[in-house]
Amino acid sequence: MITSHELRQKYLDFFKSKNHAIIASAPLIPENDPTVLFTTAGMHPLVPYLMGETHPEGKRLANVQKCIRTQDIDEVGDNRHDTFFEMMGNWSLGDYFKQEAIEWSWEFLTSEMWLGLDKRKLAVSVFLGDENAPKDEQSAKIWENLGVPMHKIAFLSRVNNWWGPAGQTGPCGPDTEMFFWMGKSEFPPESSNPATDEDNWLEIWNDVFMQYNKNAEGKYVPLTQKNVDTGMGLERTLVVLNGFSDVFQIDTFWPIIQKIESISGREYIESPEITKSMRIIADHIRTATMIMGDDRGVAPSNVDQGYIVRRLIRRAVRHGRNLGLKENFCSQIAEVVIKIFTDVYPEVNRNREFVLNEIAQEESKFRNTIESGLKELEKLLDGFRIALEKTGKVVSEISGKQAFRLFESYGFPLEMTLELANENGLKVDVNGFETAFKAHQELSRAGAEQKFAGGLADHSEMSTKYHTATHLLHAVLREVLGKHVEQKGSNITAERLRFDFSHPEKLTDEQKKRVEELLNYAISHDYNVSFAEMSVEEAGKKGAIGLFGDKYEAKVKVYTIGDPGEPAHVHENSLTFSREICGGPHVEHTGTLGKFKITKEEAVSAGVRRIKAILE
Repeated sequence: MITSHELRQKYLDFFKSKNHAIIASAPLIPENDPTVLFTTAGMHPLVPYLMGETHPEGKRLANVQKCIRTQDIDEVGDNRHDTFFEMMGNWSLGDYFKQEAIEWSWEFLTSEMWLGLDKRKLAVSVFLGDENAPKDEQSAKIWENLGVPMHKIAFLSRVNNWWGPAGQTGPCGPDTEMFFWMGKSEFPPESSNPATDEDNWLEIWNDVFMQYNKNAEGKYVPLTQKNVDTGMGLERTLVVLNGFSDVFQIDTFWPIIQKIESISGREYIESPEITKSMRIIADHIRTATMIMGDDRGVAPSNVDQGYIVRRLIRRAVRHGRNLGLKENFCSQIAEVVIKIFTDVYPEVNRNREFVLNEIAQEESKFRNTIESGLKELEKLLDGFRIALEKTGKVVSEISGKQAFRLFESYGFPLEMTLELANENGLKVDVNGFETAFKAHQELSRAGAEQKFAGGLADHSEMSTKYHTATHLLHAVLREVLGKHVEQKGSNITAERLRFDFSHPEKLTDEQKKRVEELLNYAISHDYNVSFAEMSVEEAGKKGAIGLFGDKYEAKVKVYTIGDPGEPAHVHENSLTFSREICGGPHVEHTGTLGKFKITKEEAVSAGVRRIKAILE
């Protein structure tokens, strides 16, 4: 077994041998950057130097960067998602370029002196080219010269193999990605590569070649300073190297799982429900500890980074109840996290007292909140009994509105309401609860990570068009696949949209075709797009779709694509196509969008699919 310490050291030693200066991880809380809550990638703290400023350590850099990915909070519980992760990266600031970056990537992956991966289980992808930038034949040739057969080199579009710019303008360029075979057979068949068989290939490394600057006119001008920016996820790579199928088996997770087993008396493999709760507790306390243990660490609160910390701790406490943990336990888990990371990130141990005190206080506070919720529920049950005595009317169900009030006012999870209702011979209107909950959800989980108005990195014309297209897509998917479809995340640039949604299986060709037909009908029909401000309750009555998150303000913006006075229905000749709670911005009418085309449909995790699409 290769440990996290060994992998970090191998990576840094390798790039030190290539004359890279080893720099420290930047804090998890970015400095002087109001656009994001957390450091999300290794390149994030280095943006000024990628833009041309001189780095004090020179032109070749490498490190292991602490990162947070808040958009995956609700996905944690499967065998692969985590919210805190470590990104190994190396950078060239105007020094070496494609030849060296690719050769060194291959050497580190395959040399027996380093990772020693079987070359037969590796494949790569490179940029296909488009009207703005040529096909990356240079990278493909370098890979071929290294011994990668052409059938294992996939040429993929801008959606897959292009990075940036971060905003509407700035540095950008093609990338090349490295994949490891995860299929059931020992080796991939000759016809298999990341383009033809994407579900069986796991991306493990990404080399970005920043060779263009996209200017205000939308033109791609070659950069004077060409940069290389790479990223290799520590956790994902450890899974591959050790032949694991579960990220929680790696050594920066497994001791946490063992501690949870010890204090709960339950076993990780006892049942799917127990496994899921243990994973959520392990991930969330690990992440909360690393955020609070950062030298710019924050305490749990109702705003910004503190809100994320509070959400993580409270979700962990809820799942602790599933394991029978009725007393405070989170600080015990945090102790294990600190022990795991103290040698790598000494600041976690420096801030140990702060971390443990804040976690204990937050857990106690939440347990008191739950107790208040229990009292409120008891009042509700007393009311039912009094009604029976006075009127003879039997109340057999807690309404969705009552269940949601317990959740909103007291942080009382629905599963606890269901459990206690069952004990008292009552049912709960789950559909009513979900309707109320959705109406209170935020624009998207990206809003927790990116604080742009409306959740967009910019309000450019194309980004705005893609934003409107995601509303149409959401409505169409619910029509074609069913009302179980809910948005699970989105990412919009001026080049394309990416939309994650709940659905248990791969879309058929017929379903994808129908999605495109209905969406392009909405575009060709040239619906007006308008918004109105209203209460959450009114939005719910009007059938507005609500998106992720936990709360809304008293009034919300509701965008309607079609006639605001008509119910929304997705079909040809419908007067209203979509109605959704959203912060904007949007186009004024759909006819400006162009033609909608799906470029890729793929799995993200169990029960979650992803569509990538463009407007032509």
